[in-house]
Amino acid sequence: MNLSELNSGTSNDNLLWKQFLSGDRVAFEKLMTSHFSVLFHYGTKFSKDKEWIKDCIQDLFLQLWERRSNLSEDIAVKPYLMASLRRRMHRTMSHIRLSDDTPESNQHLFEIEFSIEDKFIQTESSHVQSQRIKLLLDSLPKRQKEVIYLKFFQDMDREQIATIMEIAPQTASNLLQMAIKQLKIHWKAEFITLFLLFFFF
Repeated sequence: MNLSELNSGTSNDNLLWKQFLSGDRVAFEKLMTSHFSVLFHYGTKFSKDKEWIKDCIQDLFLQLWERRSNLSEDIAVKPYLMASLRRRMHRTMSHIRLSDDTPESNQHLFEIEFSIEDKFIQTESSHVQSQRIKLLLDSLPKRQKEVIYLKFFQDMDREQIATIMEIAPQTASNLLQMAIKQLKIHWKAEFITLFLLFFFF
């Protein structure tokens, strides 16, 4: 996505958001439709339960509609929605864990898994390379994986990443720097491929 497309999408989001806040149901439906795929894809990084993810997204939008009179006009829509979904999924999963006799069985449900097929052309040789890159990304600690995902897969800047992950902007920068340093040290060849993949394709 180039800068003009990104700015155009952001402007359209802002307009739809303001119309939604005024009670425009058509604008609200357009917001849901345009962001459902991104939110669902983000949700799959935390859980394999697709129906639960869909329920969380639907509940999120229902709550937004009910609380629209209390919401601010001045927000970045996509990061706000992603942050809201993230909180809802974590909160719901925390409640499940509290009622589970074996909470340790759920400890890794929020592990992020990467799929780069939509950015990497799959030939016989590139398939092998893409699997090595997947191993490279999956080897990172959970929060570093998430910041890499938000930065390179969702085109988020430092402030937006901080908003979504509910951390300080400097912490987001530190996590990104640590992740990149780790990738460079242990996976030099694959890191170069990954760099070319995201910056030149």
